[in-house]
Amino acid sequence: MSSHKNHSRITGWAVGGILPMIVIAVSAQVSAQGFPNKLIRVVNPAAPGGNSDVFFRLLQPKMTEILGQQLVFDYRAGGGGTIGGEIIAKSAPDGYTVGLVAASFVINPSMIKKMPYDTVKDFSGLGLIVDVPSGLVVHPSLPAKNVKELIALAKARPGQLFGSSSGRATVGHMSIELFNSMAGVKVVHVPYKGAGPAIIDLVAGHVQLQFSSLPLVSGHVQSGRIKLIAQTGDKRAGFAKDVPTMIEAGMPGYVVSSGFSFIGPAGIPRAIGERLNGALVASLRDPANRKFLLDQGAEPVGSSPDEHEAYIKSEVAKWIKVVKQAGIEAQ
Repeated sequence: MSSHKNHSRITGWAVGGILPMIVIAVSAQVSAQGFPNKLIRVVNPAAPGGNSDVFFRLLQPKMTEILGQQLVFDYRAGGGGTIGGEIIAKSAPDGYTVGLVAASFVINPSMIKKMPYDTVKDFSGLGLIVDVPSGLVVHPSLPAKNVKELIALAKARPGQLFGSSSGRATVGHMSIELFNSMAGVKVVHVPYKGAGPAIIDLVAGHVQLQFSSLPLVSGHVQSGRIKLIAQTGDKRAGFAKDVPTMIEAGMPGYVVSSGFSFIGPAGIPRAIGERLNGALVASLRDPANRKFLLDQGAEPVGSSPDEHEAYIKSEVAKWIKVVKQAGIEAQ
């Protein structure tokens, strides 16, 4: 008798534990089937007019067509992208608040002491949008025709070569520090307030080199005012096929990606995440959109949510290691 009661009690506990899980799964499925049924807010942690704005506005019409709802922009600049990032992280994980972020998203954990969120744990990856390739450009007066010669020169003149960037904790800054770390040299980083002034001083010869977004310097390279000696992607960009990657130039493992990401808060139901990702990927595959991005020097990516989350995790770990090895103090 007592055995029967115990069996009933165990069965009751099991059912009691399983039922809520079934209810949660069914309700998530129902909400995913009805998604989206209202406007989707897209938080941009940068000011209007930047690369992320240009890229996403291009993709917006096709994504709206696929999802059947408007994507409305909400600009929340400041804090190196962390103000907008915090809004995304603390939003309800229902797919109605998402965001688009630049490379600073994965660099910030290495450079900011008190982050308002955990970059790896507090977000859902919804797809890498584009990778904007960068390249190593030098002033023509520098007697180095390739990466090997540049490293030899930097070793012969420690602390005498200067590299500009658009500011501290930018991709350009991190690229210099990674180069220093991997090559065992000391190129002095010179931060500027924006890409424009940094490029102007490179063209003028006030600094000797820069790791720059290729679309920003392509005109100066074509005119011969500066020389492109390597690019930093894992493969050659479509519009610079004659220039080797850093890996091909003798630095295995040197890859710097300036990725623009489509993200949401952690915990978005998988079906909703895949619906948002599907709209992004379809928009990136649109022939007119793809041509525009490639003409701008941006490589369309459109990774899956799982691939994107693995990318975020590996990039955060990479930059933390680079900053530690370079002895840079987080602020």
